[in-house]
Amino acid sequence: MLHQLPKIKHLDSGQFFLIAGPCAIESEAMAFEIAEAVSKICMELKIPYIFKGSYRKANRTRLDSFTGIGDEKALNILKKVGEHFDVPVITDIHSDAEAAIAAEYVDILQIPAFLCRQTNLLVAAAKTGKFVSIKKGQFMGAESMKFACDKVIQSGNDKVFITERGTTFGYQDLVVDFRGIPVMQQFGAKVVLDCTHSLQQPNQSAGVTGGKPALIETIARAGVAVGVDGLFLETHPDPLSAKSDGANMLPLDLLPNLLKTLSEIRKSIKIRN
Repeated sequence: MLHQLPKIKHLDSGQFFLIAGPCAIESEAMAFEIAEAVSKICMELKIPYIFKGSYRKANRTRLDSFTGIGDEKALNILKKVGEHFDVPVITDIHSDAEAAIAAEYVDILQIPAFLCRQTNLLVAAAKTGKFVSIKKGQFMGAESMKFACDKVIQSGNDKVFITERGTTFGYQDLVVDFRGIPVMQQFGAKVVLDCTHSLQQPNQSAGVTGGKPALIETIARAGVAVGVDGLFLETHPDPLSAKSDGANMLPLDLLPNLLKTLSEIRKSIKIRN
């Protein structure tokens, strides 16, 4: 299936694929800096790479939270990144009308976790013919994601990813149930592990989501060991200054060593199999 994704590379390397980039597009310079750094290490390790960036953040806790630099401006930056670095690009959509608009600029449409049951949104994304990545709702069991996946497939599009991003555990924490990864792989979709959002701490009293970025490597190592198809990581040159989700992003300068470690784990599992 991934061979149908434009500009994807290194599919014969036996590595997991990587979806990585900033939470939100803040500027062209920032997007290019991240894409260049991640592309370089992925080229070295022969990891198939997809650039991620949200052109708009629609699900914010507070009214005064950053939502974006403007839809058209951000979408054009995403398109430029894909063209300049020759990589596929993914972004979120939040409404039926956004599907066709975003599809003009990117290769993969991502359905946010809170919206994974929205039938019209899934159908609209499917009908663009683009790849569709559905994030598993924090409130959903792995088995239930079959029906979200089926909505896309039954709408004539079998190019589906499912992304595990943790399950609500109390009011302010998430937990990853790794048993769900092989369950969701049975649905015929590629399964991705979101190593950063899985470590969010939502519903903080300040109205800003917290996180545990020190555990990103732990989550990622476990996912690769379980046999996940892809990894999702949000990264930023300076997470403390990021305008969205800085509390759970990986500092960009830590990414190369992390990917080298994960690449070696993947190789060892492949040999064992």
